[in-house]
Amino acid sequence: MGRKTESSFSELFMDNGSFGGEGAQTLRISEIEPNKNQPRKNFDNESLRQLADSISEHGVLQPLLVRSLPNGNYQIVAGERRWRAAKMAGLSEIPAQIRDDLTEEQAMQIAMIENLQRENLNPIEEALGYKEILEKSDLTQDKLAKALGKARSSIANSLGLLALPNAVQELLKNGSLSAGHCKALKKVKDEALMVELANRAAQGELSVRQVETIAKRESERESEEKNSRAIKPRLSYYTEVEASLAEQLGTKVRISEGKKGSVLQISFNNKEQLEDILGHFQEN
Repeated sequence: MGRKTESSFSELFMDNGSFGGEGAQTLRISEIEPNKNQPRKNFDNESLRQLADSISEHGVLQPLLVRSLPNGNYQIVAGERRWRAAKMAGLSEIPAQIRDDLTEEQAMQIAMIENLQRENLNPIEEALGYKEILEKSDLTQDKLAKALGKARSSIANSLGLLALPNAVQELLKNGSLSAGHCKALKKVKDEALMVELANRAAQGELSVRQVETIAKRESERESEEKNSRAIKPRLSYYTEVEASLAEQLGTKVRISEGKKGSVLQISFNNKEQLEDILGHFQEN
Protein backbone atom coordinates (compact mmCIF):
# COMPACT_ATOMS: atom_id res chain seq x y z
CA MET A 1 0.00 0.00 0.00
CA GLY A 2 1.24 3.48 -0.79
CA ARG A 3 2.12 6.30 1.55
CA LYS A 4 -1.25 7.97 1.10
CA THR A 5 -3.14 4.93 2.41
CA GLU A 6 -0.88 4.56 5.44
CA SER A 7 -1.39 8.25 6.21
CA SER A 8 -5.17 7.79 6.04
CA PHE A 9 -5.03 4.91 8.51
CA SER A 10 -2.84 6.79 10.97
CA GLU A 11 -5.26 9.73 10.88
CA LEU A 12 -8.50 7.77 10.92
CA PHE A 13 -7.61 5.19 13.53
CA MET A 14 -5.81 7.42 16.00
CA ASP A 15 -6.88 6.96 19.60
CA ASN A 16 -7.67 3.25 19.29
CA GLY A 17 -9.67 3.60 16.12
CA SER A 18 -12.04 6.43 17.08
CA PHE A 19 -12.91 8.95 14.39
CA GLY A 20 -12.50 12.44 15.70
CA GLY A 21 -15.07 15.18 15.27
CA GLU A 22 -12.56 17.65 13.84
CA GLY A 23 -13.79 18.96 10.48
CA ALA A 24 -17.26 17.45 10.92
CA GLN A 25 -20.29 19.25 9.51
CA THR A 26 -24.03 18.67 9.61
CA LEU A 27 -25.58 16.89 6.63
CA ARG A 28 -29.18 16.02 5.85
CA ILE A 29 -29.83 12.33 6.42
CA SER A 30 -31.72 12.20 3.12
CA GLU A 31 -28.61 13.13 1.15
CA ILE A 32 -26.54 10.31 2.67
CA GLU A 33 -26.47 6.88 1.01
CA PRO A 34 -25.15 3.57 2.34
CA ASN A 35 -22.33 1.89 0.43
CA LYS A 36 -23.70 -1.14 -1.44
CA ASN A 37 -20.27 -2.76 -1.05
CA GLN A 38 -20.34 -2.37 2.73
CA PRO A 39 -18.92 -5.64 4.10
CA ARG A 40 -21.53 -5.77 6.83
CA LYS A 41 -24.93 -6.87 5.51
CA ASN A 42 -27.00 -7.66 8.62
CA PHE A 43 -28.05 -5.19 11.32
CA ASP A 44 -29.80 -6.42 14.45
CA ASN A 45 -33.10 -4.54 14.84
CA GLU A 46 -33.14 -4.69 18.64
CA SER A 47 -29.60 -3.34 18.80
CA LEU A 48 -30.54 -0.57 16.36
CA ARG A 49 -33.57 0.33 18.47
CA GLN A 50 -31.42 0.65 21.59
CA LEU A 51 -29.00 2.90 19.71
CA ALA A 52 -31.92 4.95 18.34
CA ASP A 53 -33.18 5.48 21.90
CA SER A 54 -29.73 6.64 22.97
CA ILE A 55 -29.52 9.01 19.97
CA SER A 56 -32.96 10.42 20.79
CA GLU A 57 -31.71 11.30 24.26
CA HIS A 58 -28.09 12.29 23.64
CA GLY A 59 -27.79 12.88 19.90
CA VAL A 60 -25.17 11.38 17.59
CA LEU A 61 -21.95 11.68 19.58
CA GLN A 62 -19.61 10.49 16.85
CA PRO A 63 -19.79 11.78 13.26
CA LEU A 64 -20.18 9.53 10.26
CA LEU A 65 -17.33 9.25 7.79
CA VAL A 66 -18.55 9.94 4.25
CA ARG A 67 -17.28 10.83 0.79
CA SER A 68 -18.91 12.86 -1.97
CA LEU A 69 -20.81 11.22 -4.83
CA PRO A 70 -21.19 12.59 -8.40
CA ASN A 71 -24.97 13.04 -7.85
CA GLY A 72 -24.35 15.53 -5.04
CA ASN A 73 -25.12 13.08 -2.25
CA TYR A 74 -22.66 11.44 0.15
CA GLN A 75 -21.70 7.79 0.52
CA ILE A 76 -21.14 6.28 3.96
CA VAL A 77 -17.61 5.01 4.55
CA ALA A 78 -18.07 4.27 8.24
CA GLY A 79 -21.05 4.66 10.54
CA GLU A 80 -23.97 3.06 8.68
CA ARG A 81 -25.34 1.69 11.94
CA ARG A 82 -25.44 5.20 13.41
CA TRP A 83 -27.10 6.50 10.23
CA ARG A 84 -29.79 3.80 10.37
CA ALA A 85 -30.43 4.42 14.08
CA ALA A 86 -30.61 8.20 13.52
CA LYS A 87 -33.26 7.64 10.82
CA MET A 88 -35.12 5.33 13.20
CA ALA A 89 -34.96 8.05 15.87
CA GLY A 90 -36.55 10.52 13.45
CA LEU A 91 -33.54 12.81 12.98
CA SER A 92 -33.33 14.82 9.77
CA GLU A 93 -29.66 15.79 10.12
CA ILE A 94 -26.52 14.08 11.32
CA PRO A 95 -22.87 15.12 11.89
CA ALA A 96 -20.43 13.80 9.31
CA GLN A 97 -16.80 14.15 8.32
CA ILE A 98 -16.28 14.31 4.55
CA ARG A 99 -13.20 12.53 3.19
CA ASP A 100 -13.02 12.76 -0.59
CA ASP A 101 -9.37 11.66 -0.66
CA LEU A 102 -10.25 8.02 0.05
CA THR A 103 -10.02 5.44 -2.73
CA GLU A 104 -12.55 2.63 -3.14
CA GLU A 105 -10.10 0.18 -1.58
CA GLN A 106 -9.37 2.45 1.38
CA ALA A 107 -13.09 2.99 1.98
CA MET A 108 -13.66 -0.78 2.00
CA GLN A 109 -10.78 -1.35 4.39
CA ILE A 110 -11.99 1.34 6.78
CA ALA A 111 -15.54 -0.07 6.77
CA MET A 112 -14.22 -3.55 7.54
CA ILE A 113 -11.95 -2.32 10.30
CA GLU A 114 -14.72 -0.28 11.90
CA ASN A 115 -16.94 -3.36 11.98
CA LEU A 116 -14.17 -5.37 13.60
CA GLN A 117 -13.64 -2.66 16.22
CA ARG A 118 -17.22 -1.96 17.10
CA GLU A 119 -19.09 -5.24 16.82
CA ASN A 120 -19.51 -7.71 19.67
CA LEU A 121 -18.11 -10.51 17.52
CA ASN A 122 -17.48 -14.06 18.59
CA PRO A 123 -13.90 -15.28 18.01
CA ILE A 124 -14.74 -17.06 14.74
CA GLU A 125 -16.58 -14.03 13.31
CA GLU A 126 -13.63 -11.88 14.28
CA ALA A 127 -11.19 -14.29 12.59
CA LEU A 128 -13.33 -14.34 9.43
CA GLY A 129 -13.32 -10.54 9.46
CA TYR A 130 -9.53 -10.46 9.58
CA LYS A 131 -9.36 -13.05 6.79
CA GLU A 132 -11.72 -11.07 4.58
CA ILE A 133 -9.89 -7.78 4.88
CA LEU A 134 -6.49 -9.41 4.33
CA GLU A 135 -7.78 -11.16 1.22
CA LYS A 136 -9.53 -8.11 -0.23
CA SER A 137 -6.68 -5.67 0.31
CA ASP A 138 -2.90 -5.49 0.30
CA LEU A 139 -2.80 -4.94 4.05
CA THR A 140 -0.36 -7.15 5.93
CA GLN A 141 -1.08 -8.61 9.35
CA ASP A 142 1.31 -5.99 10.74
CA LYS A 143 -0.56 -3.05 9.23
CA LEU A 144 -3.94 -4.47 10.19
CA ALA A 145 -2.77 -4.96 13.76
CA LYS A 146 -1.57 -1.34 13.94
CA ALA A 147 -4.87 -0.05 12.53
CA LEU A 148 -6.79 -1.99 15.17
CA GLY A 149 -4.40 -1.23 18.02
CA LYS A 150 -3.62 -4.91 18.52
CA ALA A 151 -0.46 -7.04 18.58
CA ARG A 152 0.30 -8.87 15.32
CA SER A 153 0.38 -12.14 17.26
CA SER A 154 -3.24 -11.50 18.26
CA ILE A 155 -4.26 -11.35 14.58
CA ALA A 156 -2.22 -14.47 13.77
CA ASN A 157 -3.68 -16.44 16.69
CA SER A 158 -7.19 -15.40 15.69
CA LEU A 159 -6.68 -16.54 12.10
CA GLY A 160 -5.33 -19.83 13.41
CA LEU A 161 -8.78 -20.61 14.85
CA LEU A 162 -10.09 -21.05 11.30
CA ALA A 163 -7.95 -24.17 10.95
CA LEU A 164 -9.92 -25.92 13.71
CA PRO A 165 -12.52 -28.55 12.73
CA ASN A 166 -16.00 -27.14 12.11
CA ALA A 167 -17.39 -28.93 15.16
CA VAL A 168 -14.86 -27.14 17.39
CA GLN A 169 -15.51 -23.80 15.68
CA GLU A 170 -19.24 -24.13 16.39
CA LEU A 171 -18.56 -24.62 20.10
CA LEU A 172 -16.41 -21.50 20.07
CA LYS A 173 -19.08 -19.54 18.18
CA ASN A 174 -21.83 -20.30 20.67
CA GLY A 175 -19.63 -19.56 23.67
CA SER A 176 -19.42 -23.14 24.95
CA LEU A 177 -15.67 -23.19 24.43
CA SER A 178 -13.08 -20.56 25.32
CA ALA A 179 -10.29 -19.26 23.09
CA GLY A 180 -7.86 -20.61 25.71
CA HIS A 181 -9.24 -24.11 25.25
CA CYS A 182 -8.90 -23.77 21.48
CA LYS A 183 -5.30 -22.64 21.75
CA ALA A 184 -4.53 -25.80 23.72
CA LEU A 185 -6.58 -27.97 21.34
CA LYS A 186 -4.57 -26.79 18.32
CA LYS A 187 -1.64 -28.84 19.68
CA VAL A 188 -3.66 -32.05 19.31
CA LYS A 189 -2.87 -33.64 15.94
CA ASP A 190 -5.62 -36.26 15.91
CA GLU A 191 -8.84 -34.54 14.75
CA ALA A 192 -11.19 -37.08 16.33
CA LEU A 193 -9.44 -36.70 19.69
CA MET A 194 -9.50 -32.91 19.32
CA VAL A 195 -13.29 -32.91 18.81
CA GLU A 196 -13.77 -35.29 21.74
CA LEU A 197 -11.69 -33.09 24.05
CA ALA A 198 -13.52 -29.98 22.81
CA ASN A 199 -16.90 -31.50 23.65
CA ARG A 200 -15.70 -32.54 27.10
CA ALA A 201 -14.27 -29.07 27.72
CA ALA A 202 -17.53 -27.47 26.55
CA GLN A 203 -19.38 -29.59 29.09
CA GLY A 204 -17.07 -28.35 31.85
CA GLU A 205 -15.21 -31.63 32.27
CA LEU A 206 -11.78 -30.30 31.25
CA SER A 207 -9.96 -27.09 32.14
CA VAL A 208 -7.52 -25.38 29.79
CA ARG A 209 -4.62 -26.78 31.85
CA GLN A 210 -6.01 -30.32 31.59
CA VAL A 211 -6.39 -30.03 27.82
CA GLU A 212 -2.79 -28.76 27.61
CA THR A 213 -1.59 -31.75 29.65
CA ILE A 214 -3.47 -34.23 27.44
CA ALA A 215 -2.17 -32.55 24.28
CA LYS A 216 1.40 -32.70 25.57
CA ARG A 217 1.05 -36.38 26.51
CA GLU A 218 -0.38 -37.23 23.09
CA SER A 219 2.41 -35.34 21.35
CA GLU A 220 5.05 -37.23 23.33
CA ARG A 221 3.36 -40.57 22.58
CA GLU A 222 3.21 -39.80 18.85
CA SER A 223 6.87 -38.79 18.91
CA GLU A 224 7.84 -42.07 20.59
CA GLU A 225 5.85 -44.08 18.05
CA LYS A 226 7.46 -42.18 15.19
CA ASN A 227 10.93 -42.84 16.56
CA SER A 228 10.21 -46.51 17.09
CA ARG A 229 8.98 -46.84 13.50
CA ALA A 230 12.16 -45.16 12.28
CA ILE A 231 14.38 -47.81 13.94
CA LYS A 232 14.54 -50.83 11.62
CA PRO A 233 14.65 -54.20 13.38
CA ARG A 234 18.09 -55.86 13.07
CA LEU A 235 18.23 -59.06 11.05
CA SER A 236 18.91 -62.09 13.27
CA TYR A 237 21.11 -63.40 10.44
CA TYR A 238 23.63 -60.63 11.17
CA THR A 239 23.90 -61.75 14.78
CA GLU A 240 24.51 -65.33 13.69
CA VAL A 241 27.24 -64.28 11.25
CA GLU A 242 28.94 -62.17 13.91
CA ALA A 243 29.00 -65.09 16.32
CA SER A 244 30.28 -67.56 13.68
CA LEU A 245 33.12 -65.29 12.46
CA ALA A 246 34.14 -64.33 15.97
CA GLU A 247 34.51 -67.99 16.86
CA GLN A 248 36.55 -68.77 13.72
CA LEU A 249 38.80 -65.71 13.92
CA GLY A 250 39.15 -65.52 17.68
CA THR A 251 38.31 -61.83 17.82
CA LYS A 252 35.36 -59.41 18.02
CA VAL A 253 33.24 -59.05 14.87
CA ARG A 254 30.55 -56.42 14.30
CA ILE A 255 28.15 -55.83 11.40
CA SER A 256 26.90 -52.20 11.23
CA GLU A 257 23.93 -51.28 9.01
CA GLY A 258 23.95 -48.00 7.10
CA LYS A 259 21.61 -46.18 4.70
CA LYS A 260 23.94 -46.65 1.70
CA GLY A 261 25.51 -49.95 2.73
CA SER A 262 26.53 -52.07 5.70
CA VAL A 263 30.01 -52.55 7.20
CA LEU A 264 31.73 -55.71 8.47
CA GLN A 265 34.12 -54.73 11.28
CA ILE A 266 36.81 -57.20 12.51
CA SER A 267 38.88 -56.18 15.51
CA PHE A 268 42.54 -57.09 16.08
CA ASN A 269 45.07 -56.15 18.76
CA ASN A 270 48.41 -56.43 16.94
CA LYS A 271 50.18 -57.25 13.67
CA GLU A 272 50.39 -60.96 14.46
CA GLN A 273 46.63 -61.23 15.04
CA LEU A 274 45.95 -59.36 11.79
CA GLU A 275 48.22 -61.79 9.88
CA ASP A 276 46.35 -64.72 11.42
CA ILE A 277 43.02 -63.24 10.26
CA LEU A 278 44.35 -62.65 6.73
CA GLY A 279 45.76 -66.18 6.67
CA HIS A 280 42.36 -67.55 7.58
CA PHE A 281 40.73 -65.81 4.61
CA GLN A 282 43.53 -66.89 2.27
CA GLU A 283 43.07 -70.54 3.30
CA ASN A 284 39.36 -70.28 2.51
